[in-house]
Amino acid sequence: MDGPMTYDELVRSTERRLLRVGLMLTGNVHSAEDLTQTVLARAHRAWDWIRDLDHPEAYLRKMLVNEFLSWRRILKNRELPLAEPVERPSDEDIGSRQALKDATWQLLTKLPRQQRAVLVLRYYEDLSDEEIATILGVAAGTVRSNASRALANLRDHLSTEED
Repeated sequence: MDGPMTYDELVRSTERRLLRVGLMLTGNVHSAEDLTQTVLARAHRAWDWIRDLDHPEAYLRKMLVNEFLSWRRILKNRELPLAEPVERPSDEDIGSRQALKDATWQLLTKLPRQQRAVLVLRYYEDLSDEEIATILGVAAGTVRSNASRALANLRDHLSTEED
């Protein structure tokens, strides 16, 4: 492609991925859509600056995670764990796989936002600690400690549920 991509091209190429990351962060389709829409609207307003970046897609992902983390202040007292699974089970015999998925979603909703963001970026987006640190604006050591705490929290919740 000659020259920088247009805003419309960027949206077409990143919207579905941003929605999936938003879903992993929020655990809710509607919140993921709101999060993505907010980020894309802000990106449109800053397009003159964003279009000249080497990796505008990565910048949008960073905007998405930062927006999610800022919602902590807005939604702190109103955020509820998922009332139902994100995906409905199909007629196929995949009950145990679906149960595991549902349990995973429920566990993720119990994590603090920053820890959840670290796990999503590490295991869903397959980013390195340094890349995650850049997105979150923290040191790589902070990313590692958040990941460690998040996994410990998940283990604690699992052991509590088994008792």
